[in-house]
Amino acid sequence: MKEYKTIKEIVGPLMLVDNVEGVKYDELVEIVSKNKEVRRGKVLEVEGDKAVIQLFESSRGLQASSSKVRFLGHSLSLGVSEEMLGRVFDGLGHAIDGGEDIIPIKYLDINGEPINPFARDYPNEFIETGVSSIDGLNTLVRGQKLPIFSMSGLPHSDLAMQIARQARLNNKDEKFAVVFCAMGITHEEACFFKDSLTQSGAIERSVMFINLAQDPAIERLATPKVALTCAEYLAFELDMNVLVIMTDMTNYAEALRELSSAKKEVPGRRGYPGYMYTDFAMLYERAGRIKGKKGSITQIPILTMPEDDKTHPIPDLTGYITEGQIILSRDLYKRGINPPIDVLPSLSRLKDKGIGEGKTRDDHSNVASQLFSSYALGKEAKELSQILGEGALSEKDKIFAEFAKKFEEEFISQGFSTRRSIVETLDISWELLKMLPRDELKRINKKYIDKYLKDEN
Repeated sequence: MKEYKTIKEIVGPLMLVDNVEGVKYDELVEIVSKNKEVRRGKVLEVEGDKAVIQLFESSRGLQASSSKVRFLGHSLSLGVSEEMLGRVFDGLGHAIDGGEDIIPIKYLDINGEPINPFARDYPNEFIETGVSSIDGLNTLVRGQKLPIFSMSGLPHSDLAMQIARQARLNNKDEKFAVVFCAMGITHEEACFFKDSLTQSGAIERSVMFINLAQDPAIERLATPKVALTCAEYLAFELDMNVLVIMTDMTNYAEALRELSSAKKEVPGRRGYPGYMYTDFAMLYERAGRIKGKKGSITQIPILTMPEDDKTHPIPDLTGYITEGQIILSRDLYKRGINPPIDVLPSLSRLKDKGIGEGKTRDDHSNVASQLFSSYALGKEAKELSQILGEGALSEKDKIFAEFAKKFEEEFISQGFSTRRSIVETLDISWELLKMLPRDELKRINKKYIDKYLKDEN
């Protein structure tokens, strides 16, 4: 352990230390003040014999002349064990639920290890979230990265909790767990998340990592890495299928920008650092399946789009890396449709790999395609009626407009406490499709029409 008394400058959460040797990027640091108080930090930058340190705690009260720095020789690690299931931790992996500290089986570097692309297995198995708009139309597949794009004031936290409570695998013999990672949230939100999982009993198969808004930005940057390290242990060493829900990635990006600004780096788009894409990719690419391993990691990152702008760097860069997106709608929310998922611009690029006979049901692909097409026609008809009046619509237009209304009320809107199986979702779909003339079901194979509408004229 190397110890130095050569602190040159302390500015906010940053500290500059001179005359260092053998110090590495991301190395953990202990700062000992004059009164023997120990604070923690990590190395952000090394140039020659100078090191820049970011403190996890406040620098208030530290004096450069009387404090000393210890370089610990290793980066931040997480002690992991199966005992983590059912527990709540802070952003750095310390228990905050009042229970005993876990006894780690091993310690893992939170930065993880890169997965050989050749060793990756293709995502091709269905995960049921219990939410019709996702399961039926934008299906989540095991090993996928499927973000939720929300807007300020929309109930993305309720949707996140609904998925965390309800998600399951079709094969009940396989082990399933949820790792819930919250960044930059309020005390009220933290209590909501904990109470929701505890009261539903889902906490028993879950691990929670909570970083509060009052916690340091550097901890916020570590929180998703800590959560993903836990997920990797559960998935690839305990053979569990893990769903990782991360909210809110916008708070993570803001912390990244704050830290970049403190380091006086040249800003990129909207003031965010140019390496934000790489940073996001290092998190998102830790999802997936590995050949020869029974476990998997599936990610649902949640982000609020600043100014409701899809082209903002945060959603824009996330969309490049992930396999689709679920988009929430302010218009649907205002009309009382919950969860307010806008299914038309939403997309799951791996949907076709996780649905069909033996995975969901044989008619799933055809039904989803027909619902998309019919809802799009119905929305066009509704918009036309608002401009020209209902009298300008043809009889067919009126049928599709009514279909769109019923689709929103009965398919999309299910509330945050209702869980629907994939069979229930598909059955509701067929009930809605009965509203349409048979000759308009152009995207469904006749054998499925005969099978599921056999009692209709």
